[in-house]
Amino acid sequence: MRRHGKKYTAARAKVDDRAYSIEEAIPLVQKVKFAKFDETVELTLRLGVDPKHADQMVRGTVVLPHGLGKTKSVLVIAGGEKQKEATEAGADFVGGEEIVERILGGWVDFDAVVATPDMMRAVGRLGKVLGPRGLMPNPKTGTVSTDIRKAVQEIKAGKVEFRVDKTGIIHAPVGKSSFSSDSLVANAHALVDSIVKAKPSAAKGKYLKSVTLSSTMGPGVRIDTANIEAVVKH
Repeated sequence: MRRHGKKYTAARAKVDDRAYSIEEAIPLVQKVKFAKFDETVELTLRLGVDPKHADQMVRGTVVLPHGLGKTKSVLVIAGGEKQKEATEAGADFVGGEEIVERILGGWVDFDAVVATPDMMRAVGRLGKVLGPRGLMPNPKTGTVSTDIRKAVQEIKAGKVEFRVDKTGIIHAPVGKSSFSSDSLVANAHALVDSIVKAKPSAAKGKYLKSVTLSSTMGPGVRIDTANIEAVVKH
C-alpha cells in the first residue's frame, strides 16, 4: 500500500469525503496544494465506455478559453506556400521531407505536430516515433489540415487533445494552480462539456462514472457528476 508524506496527509484531511461542484473544487485544490512549483491542475474522468470497441472510442480536442499557461512549440510538416503560411501563423519549426529524416534521426524537441494531407505519406514513417508520444498528426484532432494557419493558432491558443485510454479513463490538464479560480473553472467546464458532447451513441448506461480534480502532487477532489450533466444540458 502506498504511504503518503505528512504534507499530503494534511492536505487530504482538508478535503471532505463528498462530491463537490467544479466551482467548489477548484478553489479547494488551489488551497490544499503544498508543492513549491506551479502545479498543473488536471481532471480525471472515468467513462462508461469500452474502448476496445471502435464505436465507443472517445477522442477530440477543445480550445481552453484561458489556455494552459505554457505555449506549445509547434512543428509543421508541409511544402511550398504552406511553409510560408506556417511561419506567418507562428509555427516554431517548419519543413518538408527533410524534417521527417531529422525526426527519424532522433530529434523530438517539439510539443505538437501539424501536417498537410499531401505530406502524410512521408509522415507515416514517423508512427513509431510520434505515436507513443501522442504526437502523430490526425485529421480527427485537426492536426492534418490544409488550413495550417488555423491549426497552428488553435494549438498556440491552448488547444487540448483528449483521448480515452484502454481502461476507459481520460486524463487532461485544465491549467496551472497559479491561474485565477475563475479561469480554471471556465477551462474545466469547456473540457468537460466537450467530453460529454463526444459521448459515442454506442455507449449505454451512465457515461460519467466518476470525475476527480487534482493538482500534480495534491489529493484528488471528487466532482459531482450529476451537477456536471445538469450544467451541460443547460
